[in-house]
Amino acid sequence: MTEPRIAIVGSAGTGKTTLAEAAAARLKLPLIADAMRRRLTEGLDLHAMSRADHRGLLERQAAGWAAEASRPGGFVSDGSALDFAAFWLANGYAVDDSGGFERLLDAARTAIARLDHVFLLPWGAIPLVGDGVRYANPWHQLHAQSVIEGLLDRFAPAGRLHRIAATDASERLDVISRLCGVAPGSSPSARRRRPMDSGSSPE
Repeated sequence: MTEPRIAIVGSAGTGKTTLAEAAAARLKLPLIADAMRRRLTEGLDLHAMSRADHRGLLERQAAGWAAEASRPGGFVSDGSALDFAAFWLANGYAVDDSGGFERLLDAARTAIARLDHVFLLPWGAIPLVGDGVRYANPWHQLHAQSVIEGLLDRFAPAGRLHRIAATDASERLDVISRLCGVAPGSSPSARRRRPMDSGSSPE
């Protein structure tokens, strides 16, 4: 059985990281971690960056994600290549650099076409909790979610975008398991490989 290539997407606070980690463990697949979350946890202050510097960071992280996702075998990703394009749009960077956005979007469309499943989590289904990393303003996240959903509706491969309505973590995990051909509560026999980090490309 071919290992699936999965992305779990949605705005901050929808439960992506929790679900991606659980899905990677159950399916015994490597995890592509959220590189931006790692950088923020390490102390990166986006407010201290210029618009050009932030655009450059997003470009490098998008390239890192694409490199990880192009490796042989399956994986579970906390986010997708289209997330970086969504951040550009949500921050108005496409106005600053339309050519850069076109390049970023073209690369994201190529990368997401290689995915077998894209699982979209809903905004507002679970409480948005401030953790010192994500923005805890629900309307900021609704804006981001709307852009992400719009790009996915337009560019995700036909039949591969799945909207998960469940709010319970175990129910969400069972949905992913069933669509990947694994009975809920069981796991495939494939040997788990080392986790991957989409921030591993040089910056």
